Amino acid sequence: MFQFNPYSPAVDADPFPFYKRLRDDYPAFWSTEANMWVLSRHADIMTALNDWETYSSASGNLMDEFPGRAGATLGTTDPPRHDRLRALIQKAVTKRALDHIVEPTRAVTNAHLDAIEGEGTFDFVTDVSSKITVDLMVYLFNLPKEGQDVMRDKAVLMVQSDPTTRSKGPEHMAAYKWMTEYAANLIAERKKAPGEDLMSQFITAEIDGEKLDDREVQMTVTTLIMAGIESLSGFLTMFALNLADHQEARRQLVANPELIPDAMEESLRFNTSAQRFRRCLKKDVELHGETLKAGDFVCLAYGAGNRDERRFEDPDTYDITRKPRGHLGFGGGVHACLGTAIARLATKIIFEEFLKRVPEYSRVQEQLPWMPSTTFRSPTRLDLRVG
Repeated sequence: MFQFNPYSPAVDADPFPFYKRLRDDYPAFWSTEANMWVLSRHADIMTALNDWETYSSASGNLMDEFPGRAGATLGTTDPPRHDRLRALIQKAVTKRALDHIVEPTRAVTNAHLDAIEGEGTFDFVTDVSSKITVDLMVYLFNLPKEGQDVMRDKAVLMVQSDPTTRSKGPEHMAAYKWMTEYAANLIAERKKAPGEDLMSQFITAEIDGEKLDDREVQMTVTTLIMAGIESLSGFLTMFALNLADHQEARRQLVANPELIPDAMEESLRFNTSAQRFRRCLKKDVELHGETLKAGDFVCLAYGAGNRDERRFEDPDTYDITRKPRGHLGFGGGVHACLGTAIARLATKIIFEEFLKRVPEYSRVQEQLPWMPSTTFRSPTRLDLRVG
C-alpha cells in the first residue's frame, strides 16, 4: 500500500518528486496515513475548489482542525452562510483601504532592516519576516504593544502539528485557547470604543441591517491573526529562499523592481507555503477509477497541483517571466484567500525594500529545518549570508 505521510523527510526536504509520483500513479488514492483521499492533479483540485456542494468546507478546512472552529469562519462555511460572512468581512476589509498599509509596511520593513545593517549573516525568519508580520498585525488590528512576543509564539504554534501523531497536541490546543480568549477580550474592549482599525470594522460592518455576531468576529480575528503572522511570514520566507536559490532571478529583480509582482506569483506556484487543505464529501464521487464516498475527507494537495505539468509547462523550473495564471498559492473558488490583496501588496513593498538594502545574499544552511505542520510548509530558520 502506498502511504501518504505529510511528515516524511522526503516530503519536508523536497516534496515535489513525491508529488509527481502521486500525480502520475495515484491521482486519487486513499491514504491510510492521513485517513483521507488525496487529490494531487491541478484540474481535480480546481474542480473541488469550485464545487462546494460536493466538496464541503463546513467540517473544517485545516488538515488537523481545531475543535469548535468549523462553521464560524469563512474557510469553514459553505454558501449561503459563507456568502453572508464574506460580504460582511469584505466590506470591513475594503473600508480599511489598501492605501493605509503602504507607508506603515515600508516603515516597519526598514526599521527591521536597520537592525541587521552591517551583519554578515542573519536569520530571515527571526530577524525579518516574523517581526514585520507581527508589526503589520499590530497596525491593522490596533493590537496592544505588550505581549506581542507571546502572541507571535501562539500564532506559530497554532499552525503546527505533532510530527508523530500528525494532529494537534496539548501545546497547540493551549495556543488556540489562548488566542481565542485574547481575541474575545480585545473585541469586548473595542466594542466600547470602535476606531478605524480592522477589528473595529468587523464589529461595525453592516449590510441590510445584518452584522457579524460576536462568535464570528472572534473566530475571524483569531484566524486572521494566526494567518497574518504565520502564513504571511511563511510565504515571505519561501520567497526569500527561492531568490537565494535562483540568483539570476534575484539580480533581475534588483535591477528592475517592477518584476517583483511576477516573481511573487511564480514563487507562490513554485514553492508555496500553503501546501494542503481538506474538504468533506457531501455525495459520492467517481474519480480515476475510484469511488469516493459521502462523508470521506479529501486532501487537496496544492503544492502538487502547482507543479502539475498538465497545467504548467516545465513546472519544476522557477521562471519569473511565467505569469502563472491559476496557481493555487492562495487557494481558489469561493474559498480563495480573502487577504490576497493585502498579502500581495505587503510582499511587494517588503521585497522592494529588502532587495534594495540586501541585493546580494546566499543561504547558509544546506539542509533547512521545516515547520512540523500538515497544512503549511516553510523553514523555521533561514540563515542568509550577505554579499
